[in-house]
Amino acid sequence: LRIDEKVRVVVFKSEVKGVFCAGADLKERAKMDDAEVAHFVKRLRNLMDEIAALPVPTIAAIDGYALGGGLELALACDLRVAASSAKMGLIETTRGLLPGAGGTQRLPRCVGIGLAKELIFTGRQIDGQQAASVGLVNHSVSQNDKGDAAYQRALTLAKEILPQAPFAVKMGKLAINRGMEVDIASGMAIEGMCYAQNIPTRDRQEGMAAFREKRPPQFTGK
Repeated sequence: LRIDEKVRVVVFKSEVKGVFCAGADLKERAKMDDAEVAHFVKRLRNLMDEIAALPVPTIAAIDGYALGGGLELALACDLRVAASSAKMGLIETTRGLLPGAGGTQRLPRCVGIGLAKELIFTGRQIDGQQAASVGLVNHSVSQNDKGDAAYQRALTLAKEILPQAPFAVKMGKLAINRGMEVDIASGMAIEGMCYAQNIPTRDRQEGMAAFREKRPPQFTGK
């Protein structure tokens, strides 16, 4: 996905009705020794980092339960859409654990430190509507008969992104992600570097030409 230039947006969805991702299999985990658990969680954390580092926008379509590592997967995505009936939470403390695949870092960056601490300390589950009200998800939608309302909304969102200049979108994502980790002056420098990379692109010239000629732009990602 990272190297395929035809990929413009990645949507994560589940094939299991009512469940986005229920997290780790604790029965499987119980058979592991301490070293195996540490290795497993490290690999899982690395996977989430790989997803977060994908250059194109990513959208999690949460049509059911997103618990523990399942919510950490959604948090590794750029955007999240949830059915109002979906349930999500970092429930690790209810099982004698703490989030280990990015949850302690990505949740506070998403909803703020105070609320993230409350949700992690209590292991509370919230529904899609509550998640939207606190900014955990971008959109909450009523579930449909097929059970894929969030996925359908995610596709609509993806289709809004698709017509835009691919390289500009990638640079925008990079500038946001890198800039959020530093002070604003450093962030401005990062934005400047990303913008400089976009200046020589054909798509920038196409965007200007399309504006002058009053027609839709035809971006190629070059």
